[in-house]
Amino acid sequence: MGLKELRLKRGMTQRELAQRSGEHHVEIAQIETGKRNVRAVSLDTALRLCDALRVANPRKLLDPDSETSAD
Repeated sequence: MGLKELRLKRGMTQRELAQRSGEHHVEIAQIETGKRNVRAVSLDTALRLCDALRVANPRKLLDPDSETSAD
């Protein structure tokens, strides 16, 4: 499941995710649209996105083909 799907599943806008993760909303938009590869983000950024989305395993964020269970 990709970043956009995780964000929407949590009922967040890009700006809300940006505020919760400390990232800029433009960067989140670039990742979601494929202009920036999520695999190219730093580990710190990936962890902050995971924390904001309540995803326990960062690999689930980095692998858009994996099934995500964030419980």
